[in-house]
Formats: sequence, C-alpha cells, structure tokens
Amino acid sequence: MAETLNWGIVGCGNIAKKFARGVAASKTGALLAAASRSKQKAEDFAQEYGAEKAFGSYEELLADGDVQAVYIATPHPYHPHWTVQAASAGKHVLVEKPIGLNHGDAMQAIEAAFENDVFLMEAFMYRCHPQTAKLAELVREGAIGEVRMVRAAFGFHAGFNPEGRLFSNALGGGGILDVGCYPVSFARLIAGAAGGRPFAEPEKVEAVGELTETGVDAWSAGVLRFPGGIVAQVSTSVQVQLTNNAEIYGSEGRILIPQPWQPGRFGPPEILVYRKGADEPERVETESGDLYGIEADCVAANIESRQAASPAMSWDDTLGNMRALDAWRSAIGQCFDSEKPENSRPVRGARLALRGESGMVCGRLPGLEKKISRLVMGVDNQTDPVHAAAMFDDYFERGGNCFDTAYIYGRGLLERNLGDWIRSRGVREEVVVLAKGCHTPENFPERFMPQLDESLERLGTDYTDIYMLHRDNEDVPVGEWIDALNEGVAAGRARVLGASNWTLERIAAANEYAGQKGLVGFSAVSNNYSLAEMVEPPWRGCVSAKGHEAWFRENGIALMPWSSQARGFFTGRARPDDRSDPELVRCWYSAGNFKRLERVEELAGRHGVTGVTIALAWVLGQDFQTFPLIGPRLVSETRTSCDALELELTPEEVAWLDLKD
Repeated sequence: MAETLNWGIVGCGNIAKKFARGVAASKTGALLAAASRSKQKAEDFAQEYGAEKAFGSYEELLADGDVQAVYIATPHPYHPHWTVQAASAGKHVLVEKPIGLNHGDAMQAIEAAFENDVFLMEAFMYRCHPQTAKLAELVREGAIGEVRMVRAAFGFHAGFNPEGRLFSNALGGGGILDVGCYPVSFARLIAGAAGGRPFAEPEKVEAVGELTETGVDAWSAGVLRFPGGIVAQVSTSVQVQLTNNAEIYGSEGRILIPQPWQPGRFGPPEILVYRKGADEPERVETESGDLYGIEADCVAANIESRQAASPAMSWDDTLGNMRALDAWRSAIGQCFDSEKPENSRPVRGARLALRGESGMVCGRLPGLEKKISRLVMGVDNQTDPVHAAAMFDDYFERGGNCFDTAYIYGRGLLERNLGDWIRSRGVREEVVVLAKGCHTPENFPERFMPQLDESLERLGTDYTDIYMLHRDNEDVPVGEWIDALNEGVAAGRARVLGASNWTLERIAAANEYAGQKGLVGFSAVSNNYSLAEMVEPPWRGCVSAKGHEAWFRENGIALMPWSSQARGFFTGRARPDDRSDPELVRCWYSAGNFKRLERVEELAGRHGVTGVTIALAWVLGQDFQTFPLIGPRLVSETRTSCDALELELTPEEVAWLDLKD
C-alpha cells in the first residue's frame, strides 16, 4: 500500500460524516470520493468534507481505480450486498456495524473478502481504541482476579417515527442491531480476555424485550453465559435512555468503564479499577484521538493481513457476534420481514448467478436430463430458514445444483426450508432434488406414495428428480418395492430411483426384477463411503459401500455416499488421545483409520490443502462415478469442500491413502 490510503464513502448519511471527519484526522487516510443515490447529495458531501470526486451511484465509485478502500455507510440491510460488491471490485472494506442483519449475511460478506483477497472489518470503532486494548490487557493480567460477571448497556430515547431508520422494519431498525451489538461484542471480548483468548462465544443466550408496532425491538435485556461460568447482562434500547457504561466484576474487585463506546467524547478516556480493600479506584488513562480516525488507521495498519488484529474485529469475531445477536433477537421473537422465507432475496443480486467463469464439475445419471453437480448439498442440519438460504445461495452460486433431503429430516421442517428457498429464488428447473422416504419403522411399500406426496407438498413441487428409499426392509421382496416405486414414476412424481442403506445384493436383485418386468430400477445408491472405514454405524440400519468398489465399476451404478468426509474425522479433531467426542470415537476410531489420517496429513502438506480436502478428493477420485454428499454448516466449509474438485489425485495417491497397514 502507498503511504496514504485513498478512501471512498458509500452512503452520505450522519455516520458517513463522522467517518469523513475521522479520515481527515487520521495519520494514513485521504478522502478521495463519496457516492450517494443522489448526485447532488454526493457533490454537497464531497465539497463539505474535501473529497475530490462525487458519484451519483455506488457502482461508479466502486469502478474508480483510484479508490483503494471503501467505507460502507448505508442502512443495515444493504451492508452485506455492498460489501460483496466492493470486495468483488477489489476494494478493501470497512463496513459499518452490523455487517448484516444476521449470521447468514455475515458469512457471505466475509466469504467475498476471502475470495477476492481484500481486507474487511466490521466498524466497531471502540474496539480500535487504545482504551479497549488496555482494558483487555488488565483483564488478562488478572487486575480484578477471576472475572465472574459483566454488565454493559447502550441505549437512548428516540422519538418514534415508523418511517425512520431506527424504527423501520424494512431498514433493519431496533436497538439490538443498532447499538445492542456493542454490549454483546464487549461481553464476548472480556470473556475471551479472561481466558487468554481474543474473544469467547456464549454457551447460552436468554432475553426479554418489547417490540414496537413496526416489529423492531424498542428495549431489551439479555443474559449471556460463557464457558467458565462468566455471566454477562446486556441491555439496549431506542426508546429508553440507559447509563451507557460497562462494568466488569471479579473475585478481587471490579472495573468501571465510564465511556466504553465513545472513549474521549466526554473528557479523557479512563478506566476505573476498584481493587478489593482499596478506598479509591485506580484511574488508568490511555491515549486518545478522533475515534473514526483511529479506526481508519487501524484499517491501514492491518491491510496486508486482510483482517484486523485483536481487539478490533476479526472475521471470526464478527461471525460470533452475529450469532449471539441472532440468538438475542430470536429470544424475544424479533424477525425482520425481509428474513421471512417469502421475502428472502440473495445477497449478491436480484437473481442467483454463478460466481466465476464456470460452474461446479458435473456428472449424469441415466434417465435424468439434468446434469448433477459432483458435490451434493445435504440439508439435514439447516434448521434455520435464514441460515439455510445463505448456505443454499452460496452453494448454488458455486455451481452446485443437487440437494439431498428426506421425509424424516426435522419432521418436515427441512423439506419446507428447501422448498421455500427454491420458490423464492425461482430455480426449480435448475436444481436437482434428491428426496428420500420410507425410513424405519415406516419402510413398507404402501407408505411410499403417501410420504412422497407429503414431501412434494412440503417442497412445493410436482416431482422429485431423484427418489431414494431411505432404509431397506428385507422382509419385503424387492419386487414389491420396485412395483410401488414405479407407480410414482408412472405418475410423473419421481424421475430417477435409488436406494440408501441397501445391501448391494438387494440392489442387484431389485434391478434384475425391474429388467424382467420392463420397469425402472435403481440408478444410484446412497450408502456410506469414505476414506475412513466405518467402525460402527452412526445409526441403526446403515450400510457401507467400502470394499465394494468393483461392484460399482462392473454395474455402472453411481454412488452418492453420505458421511463422505467421515463426519469430521479428517478435520484435525480426531487424535488417538482425544476421546472428547464419543460419537467420533465409536464410529471412526481405529488403528487403520489413524494410519489413513497420517497419510492424509502428509499428502495435504504436499498439496498445500486441508485434510478434509484430501479425504473428499479421494472419494471423487475413484474410478467409478461418485457424487459425495456434504453437510457444511458454514459457507467456508462449503468452500473447502469445493477445493476437492480442483485437486485431481493420481491413481497411485488414491491407492496409497487407503493402504491397509
């Protein structure tokens, strides 16, 4: 970077004015450009704050090659979109808090920064101030002993205006996102410092609050419980004037921070340390300056690392803060209209589109016209529709088009979440829906059509591209299953058939029957298959395909394996001496698997990728057709899974990874 960082400001409201003054007071920044939806407003802003350029659209500012960093000062709901657009334009980004309305927004904004290799920070200016760094230092050093409780408040009384930003549902109003995010970020910082870490995540969030007639929170208080027994009380409001300070209580005293959020605004910033037994507090003062200027300098100082150094907001810190805010809002029943499934829209644009020049590697199944992405998105852990939409958007934009769901997942909730997303995005003919049914104890042929009809109703579609029996019932002759399934095919309700957790002998017998009767047989099998051998099934009735590779080669049937990454065995969590995850131990711990893990880690080092990438590339690298099911919970996990598509292992590497000794 040059000595001076050239800034552009997107949005010309009050907070933008404060930042413009801050850039002028900074040691590293210069205000080059401002953009507004009104050219006149941008010109007035530029003239008042000394910017050389004014634009009547945000797009024009982002296209300016002289702008190096962008401060996004739009209303809350537009933060993630313009963060993505700015990152895609190669600009470093400081985005006003909150980074989005929810954790899903935050994930996508951060992923854009990662993909485009730019700096990104959520603009909590108090986290950049020397007072906050000193406070974290005092806590780490044990100035008041063991931290036990935290109290933090930020709230004010604003006149009610249903159209104004603070109370507008459409503009993401309410206290929690506007200023309640400060106390939450403070509590997480202090709980982390108490444990020698940059931040900590609450184990539990409970809250009460009052909503306005527009559906945003007017005032609310929450309680956060952290590991180690630390409890934090946080409060916020837009219709009650609060004390707007913070206190930390320890075993050997307490700390009062009179100006936690705007240090230096009402006099020199200071920290008051009340030590046990002392008559008067110790006053700890720190350097100060323009809050926003310090923030601008923080960005410049951390540009090369692409993330801020603690106590400023790193990406993981931002993600954790948004998760906690989601939990707070959920606890009081606050949900924005834009977050409801029928109103949901993609972050990147009005319609989903592929990112990059090409989509994901695809394959085909006999009988299905659509191509199928080699990685299949499992929906079994996407219980929250807002989070699910973010995950599905990201997967689709990467070129993924196949979604695996089942009648029993979440008692129908997860099928509804997927159906709502497909409908809101208008992509039914662009995606492949893999539905499953007839799980134990309802694995009888007569349950097939009723369950299929109910699944289709939940999904909001007339047909499923692939339908699989979820479990086998070996007391039922294979012919009865094939006859029943073909009723669905004949009715146009299912296009391609498959079976999950069936033995290959039963699959072969079923297909022989179908061939004799001129009926549709099974084109795909979804059994377990991963580099790690399953020691015990995670659930009753599970079947593994490991060791049966020759059968798939000879029969030309595709394998769509579940637990293709051995449920996290290759993530680094599995170690012979770490038995903290009993399910991982029961299903995957064996001497042979730990030998495979050693080889995975060695090969990952050679290729410069993660262990899970190697393990998934092994499944993809078989000499028969595989479509691994993946179950990411974060978009970053989807990305690392997609990395496996770019890694082509040699036949020798594939064989070496699975050596038996």
